[in-house]
Amino acid sequence: MSESASIAENVNTKDRIDRVRSELVDQECEGLVVTSLVNVRWLTGFTGSNATVVITPTHDVLITDGRYQIQGAREMEAARSETELRIASAGPDPDILSLLEGSKRIALEAGNVTWLRQTEIARLFPSTELVPLVSLVEDLRQVKDSYELACLEQAAAIADEAFARTYPLLASPNEITETEFAKKLEAAMADLGSEEPSFSTIVASGPNSSLPHARPGPRVIAEGDLVVIDFGAKIGGYGSDMTRTILAGAGEPTQAQAQLYSAVLESQQAGVDAVRAGVPEASIDSACRSVLDKAGLGDHFVHGTGHSLGLEIHEQPILFSRSKGNLKAGLVVTVEPGAYPPEIGGVRVEDCVLVTETGCRKLTHAPKGLVPVF
Repeated sequence: MSESASIAENVNTKDRIDRVRSELVDQECEGLVVTSLVNVRWLTGFTGSNATVVITPTHDVLITDGRYQIQGAREMEAARSETELRIASAGPDPDILSLLEGSKRIALEAGNVTWLRQTEIARLFPSTELVPLVSLVEDLRQVKDSYELACLEQAAAIADEAFARTYPLLASPNEITETEFAKKLEAAMADLGSEEPSFSTIVASGPNSSLPHARPGPRVIAEGDLVVIDFGAKIGGYGSDMTRTILAGAGEPTQAQAQLYSAVLESQQAGVDAVRAGVPEASIDSACRSVLDKAGLGDHFVHGTGHSLGLEIHEQPILFSRSKGNLKAGLVVTVEPGAYPPEIGGVRVEDCVLVTETGCRKLTHAPKGLVPVF
């Protein structure tokens, strides 16, 4: 049995549906219409481009079109989903009406339903109150179950190994461009089993490293460049996220480069050390930011400290100065401070970690350092 097949045995979509039902009772709603395709996937395993899930106290039904009859059945079986699959050639509305007719309160996903779609559903239920629920399913997705965690751990391990395989291309002069290195890194992840990159890979060298989200381009990576590499692999739809900054070539860093890297690395470690269930989310940002402030680099830390991740690479909670919640055990979050003074170049160091009751456990393990030792 393959590792991926073994992981899939742990998925429990029925538990997810049951948790949604419990939330609907708390909201005094008799049904939920799920239209976010990411939420559809989390609830049923289905990955098609057209789907609506209706959840009532007694039924849960996925409605799609004939293109996905076979795919839907296969994917939902693989996800051990007990949700009924319906093929609707005339669109989902007749089935939505049949499932929810007579309901007094129906919940819609406020963050995903357009004004036009809300109006169409309102016409189906002229005597029903439509309740806009914000992030009901997304909030349930925050804490990862054993299946999700296994996917994220495997994705992180693939990224670790891919970096180890491709780093030698930057350790000595090779006349390789940012784009070429990004493609080599993504190919290595694919060879190791990644479904696809979890986001657009960032490879930013020399002056480009001062751009936090630079796109790889035709610039040849030169001896002595700082190179920011931000990348991730994907397993089961779950993407990892890691950043390493290295010094290209076989030379020594300048004093300014070394000091910049040291400050960011200390900042990142302070953030990781602060992660623990129950602490304010904003405290992770302040732990990282205080180190860079003391180093005189606070003005060059121009983004938040991290985010949760899962089926989407940026999920709630976001870790920044205005975060309001507390960390929960079972979240997987990134800790990724950076500083980008243009006269020196940029440095970012990032790991994804599992929040625990006593601290955290790193999922990404690639070595750090301007000249990492594998």
